Amino acid sequence: MSEAAPSRAQPVRSADRLITLDAVRGLAILGILAVNIIGFAFPFGAYMDHGAAPQPMTPAAEGWLWVSNTFFHSKFITLFTLLFGASIYMVGGERKDPVRAPLIPRRLLWLVVIALAHGLLLWWGDVLLLYAVTGLVVMTMRSMSARRLIVIGLSVTVLISLLGAAGAVAIHFAPPEVQASMEAQKAAMGGGPEAIAASIAAYRSGWAGMMSQNFAAWAQLQFASLLFYSIPTAALMMLGMGLLKSGFMAGRAPAWVYGMLIVIGGAVLAGTAWTGWRVMVAPEGPEAALGLDKAFAAFAFPVTLAYMSLVILLATRGAAWVVRPLAPVGRMAFTNYLTQSLILTTIFVQPWGPRLIGQVPWETLPLIVVGVWVLQLVWSPLWLSMFRMGPMEWVWRRLTYGPVPLGRDR
Repeated sequence: MSEAAPSRAQPVRSADRLITLDAVRGLAILGILAVNIIGFAFPFGAYMDHGAAPQPMTPAAEGWLWVSNTFFHSKFITLFTLLFGASIYMVGGERKDPVRAPLIPRRLLWLVVIALAHGLLLWWGDVLLLYAVTGLVVMTMRSMSARRLIVIGLSVTVLISLLGAAGAVAIHFAPPEVQASMEAQKAAMGGGPEAIAASIAAYRSGWAGMMSQNFAAWAQLQFASLLFYSIPTAALMMLGMGLLKSGFMAGRAPAWVYGMLIVIGGAVLAGTAWTGWRVMVAPEGPEAALGLDKAFAAFAFPVTLAYMSLVILLATRGAAWVVRPLAPVGRMAFTNYLTQSLILTTIFVQPWGPRLIGQVPWETLPLIVVGVWVLQLVWSPLWLSMFRMGPMEWVWRRLTYGPVPLGRDR
């Protein structure tokens, strides 16, 4: 934050931004698309149950899903959540700050409005509503010390991960009738192939059908998110605030701390890759992994911290050129997140597009992801060469701060 006058706060100037935060944010916004693409390309039921999707699961598709599940799934939404928590403190400052404290509730309440528009009009997979609602609670904790925020956030996250891992192993060794019951419940959530085919037909029938399907999926997701994911999200936001306040996100921690986190995250990533490969691709099949694939998947946050540590080390220890292309994408993260929804719903479900939902093979989806990555890596620096911030960043900050210049900093 920089203040033009003691009584009025302004968004941070371009020259004062941290490349570490912008680069990590850029990585997060690109990485999250590799997971979200399935929710754009198929109806909600197929997102929940890949096996019921209309496109066959070829070996190439299984290989791509292994890559997505290993390197992207849960890791980048976790990264996004950590950064959102950090932004609460960056904008709102301490609770008793007379200039900045009033900004954060206004910012989050406007985000509720934007999230509702995004989820109801564009794409059911919106995560911003969960962030805004949870952030209104977490913002009350932002004056805790960095140490306390890290201890609480990390402790809750570890506990939830342990419970998830233990549950995954327990399910694997549960009696066959229990496993069959759980599989039936999972299939019921997805709706099965017939329900998915009917959903695709409704999406392709026109605007009314698309909107009804989108609303049904949005309502189901938001209910589950607010009910089951508010506490994990709050814990990660607190951890993100603590990492920012401690100087970790700015690169001020000792190099060995980042190195240690990279080693720990790399070990978890290796376990995730090996067990996931045995389940999805290798001939051994699910029985060979003993449920450890899902147990490793429950521990996404060490991998996320490893990704963050690697970017920070590169940005602050003499190799900033490696991550610098990510920084413009991160400076326009809000715009790029919403633009991803606009581009992909235009391709898959919007009446003005070709409405390819359910028709694109699994193995083609990563090509679409890479195409959007290239587009955003190119257009973000071009836009920022002419303007101070992205268009949606300007709208949100205008609503939060009042009049904000869009032109370049002088």
